[in-house]
Amino acid sequence: MTESSFLTLRAAIVQAEVAADLATGVALTDKKAAEAAAAGAALVVFPETWLPGYPAWLDVCRDAGLWDHPPVKAVFRRMAEQSVVVDGSSGQALAAIAARHRIAMVVGVVERVEQGPGRGTLFNSLLTYGRDGSLLNHHRKLVPTYTERLVWGPGDSEGLRAVDVPTGTGHARVGGLVCWEHWMPLARQALHESGEDVHIAAWPTVKEMLQVASRHYAFEGRCFVLAAGSLMRASALPPELETHPTIVASADQLVLRGGSAIIAPNGSYVAGPVFDTPALLVADLDLALTREEAMTLDVAGHYSRPDVFTFGVQTFGARSSRRSSPVSARPMT
Repeated sequence: MTESSFLTLRAAIVQAEVAADLATGVALTDKKAAEAAAAGAALVVFPETWLPGYPAWLDVCRDAGLWDHPPVKAVFRRMAEQSVVVDGSSGQALAAIAARHRIAMVVGVVERVEQGPGRGTLFNSLLTYGRDGSLLNHHRKLVPTYTERLVWGPGDSEGLRAVDVPTGTGHARVGGLVCWEHWMPLARQALHESGEDVHIAAWPTVKEMLQVASRHYAFEGRCFVLAAGSLMRASALPPELETHPTIVASADQLVLRGGSAIIAPNGSYVAGPVFDTPALLVADLDLALTREEAMTLDVAGHYSRPDVFTFGVQTFGARSSRRSSPVSARPMT
């Protein structure tokens, strides 16, 4: 890719029902990645906490916030056991998927730390893999939202950036935020100043206000936004917990409805949104449009006022980098 050329990037969002456990989820990730690669996608995106699934029970089940409540403790224990260890076998399996299918891949996970500080804490993380299986970025959600604070710890600044993602025919600057980080103005500005061509907006489900936030981000950042959401039925909720009868009417009801969409730098829809059904959203992103739209707005450039405002990201105290070396494509064990 020369300095004066722009890439057309084929990108895909996987919208599907979450798996029952981590092993099944990794296998499903491999299957869906293969389908996206067969459709020609160079960048494949999975939703927030795709593995092992978003804890929707926090919002639709009774007594989730009771202190020292044995059923909730059992559910948390199982979620921790099924979470991804980024530098462990589950993280290596995800790296192998990206390498095997020669795709860049962004996947939301519940992260468990095996050793050292934070061993007892789970994180809501967004992992970006290169087409050679290298871990290019590892972002942890800065502030778990409301009831999420019962199960996840706060993240840090290390992954608050866009990275160069090789695509096979060139490269693209890809960044991402998780859920309500899209309403944190300074988190958005950090990504804008990092220079995104494509932004991953990872959500559990992309309902109306989250569509608004995703479209606003595309317009403000003058970048493409891939807003990714999952599907989950009430039957997948933990059996230890009782659902709220006014919220959940049947086991077949979708408590996460998808809503995935691909959005252009002017805020218009390129694909979707798609609700209530599995989907593979695929679109060719003309990255030259980011330059066209920057003519009228560049919040990190000609529409910023560094003589009036100052901005910076504090990086001291961030965890040590966990970015890995490339891996060879190999079967999962």
